[in-house]
Amino acid sequence: MRTLLIADLHLSAQHPRLTRGFLDLLAAHQDEPTQLYILGDWFNVWLDDRDSSAWLEPIVAALQAFTAAGNRVAFMAGNRDFVLGQTFLNRFGGVYLTEPHLMTWQGLRLRLEHGDSLCSDDVSYQRFKKIIRNPLLLGILKSLPFAFKQKLGKFFRSKSRERQRSEAYQPIDVNMDEVRRQMHGVDVLIHGHTHRPEIQAISASQTRIVLGDWREHDGTAQILYLDDPQHFQLHTWRFF
Repeated sequence: MRTLLIADLHLSAQHPRLTRGFLDLLAAHQDEPTQLYILGDWFNVWLDDRDSSAWLEPIVAALQAFTAAGNRVAFMAGNRDFVLGQTFLNRFGGVYLTEPHLMTWQGLRLRLEHGDSLCSDDVSYQRFKKIIRNPLLLGILKSLPFAFKQKLGKFFRSKSRERQRSEAYQPIDVNMDEVRRQMHGVDVLIHGHTHRPEIQAISASQTRIVLGDWREHDGTAQILYLDDPQHFQLHTWRFF
C-alpha cells in the first residue's frame, strides 16, 4: 500500500479551488491502494465535528468512496483544526492520530507531527496552545453552541490577520535545537505548519522533511510519497 503525506490544505468554503485540488487528489489515488496521512491544518478553521455545511458534503462523499475502495485516511490535528476529532472521521472511516505519531517504515523510525511545537521561539503561541489544548477547556469549547463557536472562530481569524499585517510580523520557523531534541532516536521527522517545504539532512543518518502548504494562487502543493527509503523527494501536486 502506497503512503502519501500532506499538510496545510486550509480548506474552507471561501476557497473552492483548494477543495477541488483535494478532491482531485483523492480521485487520482482511489484505484491504487493508498494510505493517506493528513498532518494538520486540513481545514482553515474547524469548529464542530457535527458541522453539516453544504460545502463539506462533496468532501465527505469523496472520502467515503476513497475508503470504501480499500484506502485509508489518518488525520493529525494542526493549530487551525485542533477541535476536529474522531466523530467527524467516523463519517468516512478515518483514524485520529495523537501527536507525535511514531511508526516504522522500511526499517526507518519515523516521527510525524504537525510542526507547530517545533516553533518554540514563538513564545506567545506556545503559551496560548498550552491553554487552549487543556483537555478541560477543550471539552468546554466543544460543548459550546455552534453559532457561538462561529463567532469565536471569526474573532481568532481577525486577530491572526491583524498579527500578519503588523510591520513587525515575521513568520517564525522551527527552532533547530528543538528539532534535534525531538529527533532523538528517530531517523526521519516529517511535519508541516511552517509553509517552507524542504528536505534537510540533520545528520548523516537523520532527515527532516517539511511538507508544503496548498497554494491557491498557482494551484500547487508539495506532497510526499514514501516509496524509496534511500531517496526522499517532495512532489508537486498541481490542481485547477
